[in-house]
Parts: sequence; structure tokens; C-alpha cells
Amino acid sequence: MMKTSIYTFKIKLFAIALLMSAFATAQDNSDSTIASLNMDAVYERPFITQGKLPVAIGGYLEANMIYAGEEGVNEGLSFQARRLTMFMSSSFGKNLSFLSEIEFEEGGHEINIEFAAMDWYINSGLKFRGGIIMNPIGAFNQNHDGPNWEFIERPNSATQLLPATWSNAGFGLHGKFFKKGWTLGYEAYLTNGFDNSIIDNEEHKTFLAASKDNSERFEESSNGKSLFTGKLALKHPKYGELGFSYMGGVYNKFEEEGLTLDQERSLSVYAIDFNTEIKRTGTRFIGEFAWVEVDVPDTYLQEYGERQFGGFLDIIQPVYTGKVMDWNKAVINIAARFDYVDWNDGTIIETGGNIGDELIAFTPAISLRPTKQTVFRANYRYQIQNDFLDNPGAKSAAWMLGFSTYF
Repeated sequence: MMKTSIYTFKIKLFAIALLMSAFATAQDNSDSTIASLNMDAVYERPFITQGKLPVAIGGYLEANMIYAGEEGVNEGLSFQARRLTMFMSSSFGKNLSFLSEIEFEEGGHEINIEFAAMDWYINSGLKFRGGIIMNPIGAFNQNHDGPNWEFIERPNSATQLLPATWSNAGFGLHGKFFKKGWTLGYEAYLTNGFDNSIIDNEEHKTFLAASKDNSERFEESSNGKSLFTGKLALKHPKYGELGFSYMGGVYNKFEEEGLTLDQERSLSVYAIDFNTEIKRTGTRFIGEFAWVEVDVPDTYLQEYGERQFGGFLDIIQPVYTGKVMDWNKAVINIAARFDYVDWNDGTIIETGGNIGDELIAFTPAISLRPTKQTVFRANYRYQIQNDFLDNPGAKSAAWMLGFSTYF
């Protein structure tokens, strides 16, 4: 996408957001108690309050064991304390609120501020948000808490195609509208964003997740340009939720101290997400798919893809609800996840053959939920990943057993 079209698109989406907010006071709020959207996940968490203290706290823990192998080579048994995440929220003035999410990984070796933003509530259709914002691309990036999922591993498309828990410093608007059972939500933000590492990284391919290592994005833009992220989501209790999102901007450092280093190079990400349920059987479907376009310099090898695609689909089926040991309303689910990522969608110039660099994975699962806030999970993951030349893929498998719980 050319530079002019990117900024025209940003202006149009912000204009749409402002136009929607102009009608907020005239909307029908009779259905405002409808179940929340994915965009509300950061606030829809269990918090603990004490007396009249103005601060509420909460969090979740994930731990598991894994027995894995690749191409017949057994890696043995390992125990993992994946993450400990802490939440803090406060309402400190009329229509003003604050929430933060801090994640500790690898025993505290890695500490990330994933969300730390203030919301100014003007009306339900217009809220201002500023601080460290979780970019609303797809649904998983905002709704990623371990206790909400039947699977121990996060989706490959969310972590290795998109940069899961991708957040940046910035500002924007969000809001929701209600009409006869329907909920329409929107978000529009300008933030700092990506840098040259998406095409200059240890993976030796176009890899958006590499930009997560740049902590300076919380202090300044890598090139003086903003990243735009916008989303529209529509939900009805009978049909489920459907979301469309876009994220794009200039990623490279094209100028330094007045000296031109390169032309401005853009990236664009388009995503669609959905979740729905068959009421009669309780079967749930959760999915997300993303398309990535990156302006890669002509001097780069073909291993660096200009087009990428990936997604996942979860199918969850409750098979028992009732008493299990000391839990009177426990739920046992069986589930399956299908993962797919193509980091380089195209053909090899010299031969016309298909470029590989793809991953396919299948994960059956069984879970026990003693309460809505806690899940015990058993997963078996089978994965095939091929290389750039589309040679037969390397096969790997893993047994995983663990839990995740809010507290």
C-alpha cells in the first residue's frame, strides 16, 4: 500500500469513529447489558477490592509440564511456569478509570507492561484512551488470558505471524452502540509501532513478532511515523461476534538527521475474528485469520516474504456439567484446535515452484473447569513445518498437562 493511501485510510477511519460518537446520545441503550465484546476483555476480569480502597487487584497464573519430541528425537519431560500476570485498576475521578496489566515470564527474567492506560468516559459511544495500549488487531491480542482458553499453547498465528500481546504507547477512541439486541463496537488508535527488525532478525524471514524486543517503542517511534490500528465488531446473543480490524503504517527508519536512508516502506495487516455457539449443543467456535502485506526491499532474498497468511480455529464441546469431587458446577470439555501459518505466500522466481515456510498443527484437548476462573488442561499437539524450498516438513509432537487460574 502506498504512503498516501495509508494515511488517507487512517483519516477515513478516524472520521468514521467521530461520526459514530456523534450519534451516541441518540442511541437505544435499552440493551446495554448485552454480553461484552472481545474489546472489553481487559476490564472483564475478576478483581479483588478491600473496603473503600480505590484500587482493585487481580491476576492469573499458568503452569504446565510438557513431554515433547521432534523427528523421533525425544526431548524428555520439562516443567514450565509460563507466566504470572498482575492486574490493577482504579476509578479515581468522575468518568475516569485506569487499568494496568504486568506480565512476569520465565520466573521474572522477562517483565512486560502489556497494558497501562487511562479511560475517559464521555458516553457509551465515545471514550478516550491513552497510555500503553494493546493494539486491537484480531481478537486474541486483547483477549489472551490463559484461563479463558482450553489450550496450553497460544495460537501460532497470534504469536508468530502477529505479535501476540502486542502493545504500544499511544492514544485513541473507542465505544459501543446498542440497538435491538445488537452491539456495535469500534476502536481507533494511533501508537508507536514496528521497526526494521521485522526484516532484520534471527528468524531470517519477515517476522512481525521481532519488533516486540524493541522496548524503545514505549518512549518513541522508530521512524517518527505512527501506527494506526482500527477495529469494528458486531455482536448478537443469537449469532455471536464478528470483528474486522486493520493495522498499518511505515515500519522502516527511512531518514536520519535530514539524510535519506531509504524510501518509506509500509506494512498492512488485515484480520477477521469470530466466535459463536450452537445453543442446543453448547458447541463453541472461536477463530481468527490474518493477512499481512510488507513492502520488502528488492535487494532482500526471496526468503523474506511480502505476503503472509495464517489463522486458527477452536472447537469446544461440553460433555459433562455437574458435580466433580468438591465442585458442584464443574464442566468437562473436549476441544480441538487447527493452526496454520504461511510466512511467505508466493512462488520461487527461478523455478516457479511453491515457496514453503508453512506450519500446520492440530491439537486435541480435554479440560476440566471446576469454576469459570480455573481450567485444568490436557493437550496433545502434532505439528508439521516445512522450509522455504517446500521440502517435506519436520514433524514434532508434544503432550502437555497443566492449569491456568485467575486469583
